[in-house]
Amino acid sequence: MFTGIIETLGTITNLVKEQENLHLTIKSSITNELKIDQSVAHNGVCLTVVGIKSDEYTVTAIKETLNKTNIGSLKVSEKVNLERGMKLGDRLDGHIVQGHVDETGVCTSIENQNGSTVFTFKYNSEKNNITIEKGSITINGVSLTVINSEDNSFSVAIIPYTYSNTSFKNLSVNDKVNLEFDVIGKYVSRLTKK
Repeated sequence: MFTGIIETLGTITNLVKEQENLHLTIKSSITNELKIDQSVAHNGVCLTVVGIKSDEYTVTAIKETLNKTNIGSLKVSEKVNLERGMKLGDRLDGHIVQGHVDETGVCTSIENQNGSTVFTFKYNSEKNNITIEKGSITINGVSLTVINSEDNSFSVAIIPYTYSNTSFKNLSVNDKVNLEFDVIGKYVSRLTKK
């Protein structure tokens, strides 16, 4: 479990394809605190640490992960949002995040609003995922509040701190992002469909 509060950014230093898997090596300021078998969210995708060397660690994404997330489109030198798993007894500053991406979305607009930046995203509403205004959404691992909600799109406002300290500063229109919809909303949506 995660909170969606990003700890740091990591830099992709190596990508190795092995059959249908992708091994990603990441340089990060938290590497010295990691251990083998530990879960770390990468742009909101929960991946297991399989190797550590100096200030870099390696995780493996399987075909299912590559098909359902933007992990397979990452490039060497690209920055990723990182968060280690939540400790029991810690504050839950964001919201409950599983690290299991529901689908990808596409950034359709970015607007500077004199102090904040509003990002709008489109997603496939046929997958029965929903957003609600003032509800939670996780975008590339970042816990955010929805400010506008439509059938297949939504907007979030990013404060300057979040913009500067996450990969949002590198996001452009038409970029693909990982979306994890609010777990409570997913259960409510499923119950009302029956």
